[in-house]
Amino acid sequence: MESDWEIEIGGAAPVIDASWAGFEDLRLFPQRANALPETQQLPGLGEALVRLNADASPVWTSKCDVWQLEEWDADELGAPFGSALDGVACYIDLLPRQDEHWDDVARVAAWCKALCAAIRGVSLRSCRLDLVIRRALISKDGQNRLGVTAYLSACGPDRDSASEALQAALGAFASSIAARPSAANEASKLQ
Repeated sequence: MESDWEIEIGGAAPVIDASWAGFEDLRLFPQRANALPETQQLPGLGEALVRLNADASPVWTSKCDVWQLEEWDADELGAPFGSALDGVACYIDLLPRQDEHWDDVARVAAWCKALCAAIRGVSLRSCRLDLVIRRALISKDGQNRLGVTAYLSACGPDRDSASEALQAALGAFASSIAARPSAANEASKLQ
């Protein structure tokens, strides 16, 4: 599976807002993920959200969305020639568990690099993960922390095939995160 990461924390870059009006705290009841409108469009997203918000997960989620792709590069998705006729994508905003804050860009970058390396070892075609480190407003205290927006995209010869590829990518993504230590532990391995 293809993957990459980047940092967007300056100027007018988007900010992850965990206090937005429609926020549903899935840490309390992860199974509620299956009732979200986005998961009705893509059931594999619900399964991933349940896993990402489970007690054992090093992260929790604050927002997600699903959409049809209008443009994409089949090569960047590792798609076989002629099979990239329809595309679908989603994003998930990820934040660290409450007992940890992501304040250090280097730590979060190390976590993203390790996650991308793990994802590249997954044998899936026609899909991709892009991680973007962003500023995050986690509480109403106004403190800026860091979070990660995960963009997953997939393509296929038709919409159903693209959705199946994306759901497989979401499963691999959730499994890879479950196997990863927290960003603090990831950074300490690199030292």
